[in-house]
Amino acid sequence: MTTASPRLFRAPIVLFGTVLALLLTVSTSSAALGSGVGDGSKAGAAVSARTDAFMKDIASDVGNEPHGAIYSSFFNSPDVKICPSWIECASHTNPVVGSTSYIFVKLRNPGPYGSGISSGTLRAYYTTSGGAANWPAHWTPIGSKSLPVAPGETVTSIEWPNVPSIGHFCLLLRWESATDPMNFEGTATSINTQYNNNIVWKNANTVPATPGGPPVDRPYALANALPVPANFDLVFRPADQVVPGVKVVVDLGPELFERWVRGGRAGEGIRVVGRTQLEVDPARAEIRDLLINPEERPVVKLSFSAGDAAQKPYVLQVLQVGPAREVGEKFVLGGVDYTIVSARG
Repeated sequence: MTTASPRLFRAPIVLFGTVLALLLTVSTSSAALGSGVGDGSKAGAAVSARTDAFMKDIASDVGNEPHGAIYSSFFNSPDVKICPSWIECASHTNPVVGSTSYIFVKLRNPGPYGSGISSGTLRAYYTTSGGAANWPAHWTPIGSKSLPVAPGETVTSIEWPNVPSIGHFCLLLRWESATDPMNFEGTATSINTQYNNNIVWKNANTVPATPGGPPVDRPYALANALPVPANFDLVFRPADQVVPGVKVVVDLGPELFERWVRGGRAGEGIRVVGRTQLEVDPARAEIRDLLINPEERPVVKLSFSAGDAAQKPYVLQVLQVGPAREVGEKFVLGGVDYTIVSARG
């Protein structure tokens, strides 16, 4: 089998982006024209009242909808980080189960679609760490904060008391404002995130692996936003250069493994190493044609280990690729950036 390049996923996404961007343009233009009928002064007031606070999906994001870099880590916003105390930390940290953590968010004003002070409510949600997630079914509220966002950059935080489960999560932040409405919202969190500059997704996880030590496990959840069963792929790729000595094993579990076998054991850069386990090549691997039913959320287990050669941090992206609107498409639906660091004492 041949390796699928980013181009395989780019074409249908750009096509979808063009169609949706056209729909949004028509919708916005119609609203503007409609407001101009009757009292022209009221129309001018309505236009001037439009504000636009935004958060970045990626480092180069300037607030455009969509942000313009479709095949990117739109699921790892640089404007969101978890800190262990109310004092802002330098970098994102994994929350500790049972503790109180703080979600720091940077809001930027103005974006390209408005100006002036934007008043609204920032809401935070979490779900199991993984690829795709459906809105709102898979998201659990954490908390919210109402505030004005003046021109410039505003950093605020939302308290997260009694962190549940195992401490490895995806975060979703939504800025909700009457003068800064959402452009488009559907079931797929990936599309909502890329087409609304007031929604960001944070899927990042640090994995401390001891060279020569036992594997470190992380959960990874899959989802299907369609109303019918569909096949999805798990894609593994390094964010930078490959670090020798890193080993990654995926445990699909009995049900998902059996579906994969029935589907023809499709993939590349993989080998079966147990009853339901596959070892993947961290340089490039794909587990293809995983059948997922509507409204289910299967969770696979990722096991990371580092040999003595793994001396520096290594970022591995694990992506869910598949249909967002109809069967047969190939979109990047989401993923997690795993930073494997040496835990050598």
